[in-house]
Amino acid sequence: MTMKKGAALISEYLVQEEVPYVFGVCGHGNVGMLDALYDVKDKVKLVSPRHEQCAGHMADAYFRVKHRPVATLTSTGPGSANMVMSLATALSDSSAFLAITANVPTSQHNRGPFQELYQHNQADFASVMKPVVKRSFQPSRVDMLPLALRQSFNTMVTGRPGPVNLDIPYNVFQEEGDVELPAHSHLDAQHRPGAGDADIAAVVELIAAAKRPALFIGQGATLSEAGAAITELVDTLGIPVITSPNGMGCIPGDHPLALGFIGRNGAYPANQAGRFADLVLTVGTRFDDRSSSSWHPGYSWNFPQTNLVHVDIDPQELGRNYAPTLGIIADARTFVKQLLAAIAGRPALNAGRFVEWRSRIKSWQTEWLEFVQPHFTDSTSPLRPEFVVGTLQSVLPDDVILSLDSGVHHNWFMQFWKARRPQSMLNSWGYSSMGFGVCGILGAQLAAPDRPCVAVVGDGGFTMTPYVLCTAVEYNLPCAWIVWNNFAWGAIRDLQYGLFDGREIGTAFYHGESGESYNPDFAAWARACGADGTTVTRPQDLRGAVEQALKNRRPCVIDVHVDANIRPPSTGTWQLPPIPHKEPVFGKPHRS
Repeated sequence: MTMKKGAALISEYLVQEEVPYVFGVCGHGNVGMLDALYDVKDKVKLVSPRHEQCAGHMADAYFRVKHRPVATLTSTGPGSANMVMSLATALSDSSAFLAITANVPTSQHNRGPFQELYQHNQADFASVMKPVVKRSFQPSRVDMLPLALRQSFNTMVTGRPGPVNLDIPYNVFQEEGDVELPAHSHLDAQHRPGAGDADIAAVVELIAAAKRPALFIGQGATLSEAGAAITELVDTLGIPVITSPNGMGCIPGDHPLALGFIGRNGAYPANQAGRFADLVLTVGTRFDDRSSSSWHPGYSWNFPQTNLVHVDIDPQELGRNYAPTLGIIADARTFVKQLLAAIAGRPALNAGRFVEWRSRIKSWQTEWLEFVQPHFTDSTSPLRPEFVVGTLQSVLPDDVILSLDSGVHHNWFMQFWKARRPQSMLNSWGYSSMGFGVCGILGAQLAAPDRPCVAVVGDGGFTMTPYVLCTAVEYNLPCAWIVWNNFAWGAIRDLQYGLFDGREIGTAFYHGESGESYNPDFAAWARACGADGTTVTRPQDLRGAVEQALKNRRPCVIDVHVDANIRPPSTGTWQLPPIPHKEPVFGKPHRS
């Protein structure tokens, strides 16, 4: 036991747990912690973006790529309050990082000092954090830090991952205690619970009895790094796989049995497979409203007529929206490997069993391709959305990390993008926060410095968070931002046209006097920050602009003018109650 300042104990524990980065913004409340980080700066690098929300999105994206948590550091009051959005985003998508926040000194608790929240409880910032983290710890003495640190790290990564808050009165950073470093956390341990033998046997019997089985995978499969096992299962049984956005890439998107996303803006073959399946094996995902056509029977799924095996590491997700035929609490990769071993003992369960089912799937894939393919080569100005997606699919390399923001561009990518690798397509899915795609790409680049990192973001989301360019230039991060510039909050404008008879208000970007469409010159904005910037208004210029950005390996903005009046063809539905839901544009519901 030795006398240590609280901040020194924290920084030394970060070193011990091999946390390479702290993404933080300075403030009077964390200067003591900053001073301790100075002593370990050769082992833990402080990266300081221009906004706290950005720090959180960076940490979130880092974990999604690396599956190792980093930390953020914010001051007391507004700086830490700015973290709420990024913490909610991470919690919703099961992504982990340690959010270290500062609070007022313990000697001033409940006296209303500068930036204290005290209406209901002293130093009550932890109550702000409770809904958006797995756990908030608030050690008020140095000797409370070792336990809080170890529990924080263990909580982040065990079970369903998620962010944790460590809220520290700023006197604790500077005060000393007779303490030693806590034991190593579970970061490198393997906590992968499996299914019981009886449950595995029951799943095998359900597969043996099925004629039209389908897999549905999501973030749990990605976090478990189950892609190789899932691909082997798909090839062994010859059954199709449907993916949530955060499950994309677990099986290569160009695999013949990879059907893509399901729901309103899903791919037609995915919705057809969901409608006609007699068994759905769901691994590591949940049935939210967008991936289930707002739970309307026959539009994406047909439960309970369809048998459902629901596998998830989080027991709270089992049966949340659909009562499963069989619910199993297990890690995705462990479960799939168990299932593969069990199927190996049943030679009759092979790819030849479901030939007729695959033939129907192939016919749906052909129908869908014939409907959408012509628009991928349309040469128009502004550019057609399909042309943009198709061009990026062909020009971006296999190892690209793609970060998407919230907006209508995300709908197009959900429908048509074919992710080639796991952990290579980053989405704010559960919380759909604008700014995640813009900021997160910085964290992705730090997690994978040798890979090209490209963010496709809306003009609205980019205008919210343009300060990312400063950070990219400061730290020499060669990220590229492709701005989907349609001069509108396009996704919401589409709802106004679809549900409110085109009564557009507050969603288009117009110049107040002339009434003409307005946006800043994003390319000039980039150049003003010291990054590269170019504007694309003609389809023949897009490929060259992207190729040049990849070659230059410099921060870059490509401002692409996209036609706002072309909307993704719905193949399922989505409802904003009590407004009636719309019928699909392509395909029709089927009740089993």
